[in-house]
Amino acid sequence: MKTVKYVIEEVRRNGDKAVRKYTAIFDKVELKDFKVSKREIREAYREAGRETVETIRKAATNIRRFAKTQLKNFQDFEYTENGVTVGQKIIPLERIGVYVPGGRYPLPSTALMCIIPAKVAGVREIIVCSPKIKPVTIVAVDLSGADLIFKIGGVQAIAAMAYGTETIPKVDKIVGPGNIYVTTAKKEVFGDCGIDLLAGPSEILIIADNYANPKFVAADLLAQAEHDVNTKIFFVTNSKNLIKKVNDELKIQIKKLETKNIIKEAFKNKKVILVKNLEEAIKIANQIAPEHLALQVKNPKKYLNQLKNYGSLFLNS
Repeated sequence: MKTVKYVIEEVRRNGDKAVRKYTAIFDKVELKDFKVSKREIREAYREAGRETVETIRKAATNIRRFAKTQLKNFQDFEYTENGVTVGQKIIPLERIGVYVPGGRYPLPSTALMCIIPAKVAGVREIIVCSPKIKPVTIVAVDLSGADLIFKIGGVQAIAAMAYGTETIPKVDKIVGPGNIYVTTAKKEVFGDCGIDLLAGPSEILIIADNYANPKFVAADLLAQAEHDVNTKIFFVTNSKNLIKKVNDELKIQIKKLETKNIIKEAFKNKKVILVKNLEEAIKIANQIAPEHLALQVKNPKKYLNQLKNYGSLFLNS
């Protein structure tokens, strides 16, 4: 905490000089320029490859469509009662900062999910900070419509966006996940700058019955487990047979993944819960309130209204 506060204060006082200093100390990178240039963006497209670029482009199209549909539900209104007029006016923020983690592996999805909804909402300017930024992330940021990309991360990036430097403009709000230092920095600057939330480790809870495909259950567990060694993993089922099949499938799939060491560490905290029926499983899910909830059962919509607490819900495969 003391280190985070000190770095924030130094960036606030010394701007780019402090950002450059702490990028060298923490990320072991000497930067002359923070900004990702147009030439670097062109090179990123080439390095990412046509197939990857098209995959990101399709994902961006889908997210943009969803965001536009969401936006239709946010409407200005006013009404008058007893001579008094009251109402609501939706006003986009002027400028936001998006933090895209560097970490062990690139997370282009973070760029897509943070930038595109803001762009659709009408935010005038979007800047992005990401340490040791990979070509695939640059492509995702560019296709999402960000205005400026900076190759910095950590506490110094959060401080730079919150207070501004000679190079990095001050933003109204910072969004995007990060490690414990980034999260602590967001907490420290809150009040001077808006933030989205204080993100913790990823969470996945899967409810499955004999209808579920063990390959898909295993793949969904692995997809979240590879994010972080502290990922919270829950597999809830009423089938002993499915538990065995999923465990067998996990052993097969994990061998093919570069992230196997992270997954093995995360799986030390994996919880497999055998229940009598799906109603019991739903009670457990509502109590845990996971970030990601997957319902891989026969007729999942039958249980939809019983599920109350989750970040996002996925029905079957």
